[in-house]
Amino acid sequence: MHQKEWYQYASQYLPGGVCSSARVHRSLNQPVYIASAEGSRIFDIEGKEYIDLFMSFGAGLLGHGNPNIKSAINKAINLGFPSAYENIFQGQLAQKISETVPCADMVRFTLSGTETTWYAVRFARQITGRSIVLKFEGHFHGFNDYLAYNYWPSPEGMWPVFTPAINGIPDAFQKDTKVLPFNDLERLEETLEKHGHEIAAVILEPLNYNSGTIEPLPGYLERLRELTHQNGILLIFDEILANFRTGPGCIQAYYGVTPDMCTLGKVLAGGLALSAICGRREIMSHIAPLGDVQQSGTYNALWIPIMAGLAFMDTVTQPNFYNEYLSQCKRFYDGVNEIMQRNQFPSRIQGVGGRCSFLFGPLAEQERLINYNDFVRNDWTMALNFYRTALEHGIYMHSAHHHGISAMHTNEDIDQIFERIEDVVISLNKNTLSSNLLRKSSPEFF
Repeated sequence: MHQKEWYQYASQYLPGGVCSSARVHRSLNQPVYIASAEGSRIFDIEGKEYIDLFMSFGAGLLGHGNPNIKSAINKAINLGFPSAYENIFQGQLAQKISETVPCADMVRFTLSGTETTWYAVRFARQITGRSIVLKFEGHFHGFNDYLAYNYWPSPEGMWPVFTPAINGIPDAFQKDTKVLPFNDLERLEETLEKHGHEIAAVILEPLNYNSGTIEPLPGYLERLRELTHQNGILLIFDEILANFRTGPGCIQAYYGVTPDMCTLGKVLAGGLALSAICGRREIMSHIAPLGDVQQSGTYNALWIPIMAGLAFMDTVTQPNFYNEYLSQCKRFYDGVNEIMQRNQFPSRIQGVGGRCSFLFGPLAEQERLINYNDFVRNDWTMALNFYRTALEHGIYMHSAHHHGISAMHTNEDIDQIFERIEDVVISLNKNTLSSNLLRKSSPEFF
């Protein structure tokens, strides 16, 4: 079947023809259905090949079908992969994480990012005896009810307006959640001075990949760490997306600031469903059966993703892994930015470590993004035109806020990306006033 035919078929049985709302490619108003993937490439149901710059919403840091991951999966299959049992591999993976991630004295495994941040917040509330959680605008923490506010609001719904990111959240939940703009130290200090005794946790993306790859300002995370400690507030780094992008110690090691807890995910099992809550021993010791904080589940720490996780950790802790991978990422970022500048196309890549954001329009001229207030000014019409045209030229870019290459992208892949992106830019420069897409006022892609 062709893409549109399959979309019509799937839509009879799947709401919107998808199993996840984020899989709709907004430049097409439907998903791209994939038949297979290998290394740096994906192949759609019509047989078209793409160089993948989306990499499974960032889960594919090691590429598609990485040999080390495949070998681990086959080993797990041969062992029968039962669920709801403990095995020797779970503790081994927890040890490997503990040896590299600064805050990870102890680890509990989970499945999705939404589940993981939900548990982390609940842990903080039960341990501190407080109810309020503070988060930041533009920082995405999955779709648990307590955190789904001000993810990507339209300009009229931005802070100080309190905007639910999804429908169906009881109004009563709002009293236990506070939202602030990122990188605004003055407002952070004011809020903690007034409400610090009521706040159980501060949760944030220490590197805000989900809204333009926005880095913390110098000293911001350090001061946040100091203030939370002074007020008895648990500091949670949501590294579901950011983990292992900059090194085996994750973003907390990259910036040299250690939280009380962190959440890991996406890449952790080489693309399989596995997440983790990590934290200081005195915090994690509150979890049952040691304490009274409940966290359980039949499918927690399944053998297949756990063994894939061991293979992932063994791969990324190899001595030269990050030197080679991050050098390739830098080559990709620098090369694309050179193409944009040479062709006078108003776009640039903002990249840190192994993930990046494409910025469009006047925002591409801004040297540094401070918070979501900057990112919302991205030219979304230009972005969707760019992503759609990239598909036409054999580059898979989703209508999302972050992209990147994998460790399986070769020099030849990068050279082909440069050639194809140049073709995309030349094509768009010839037709800068495309009229077949409505102008978007918000970056929301769900």
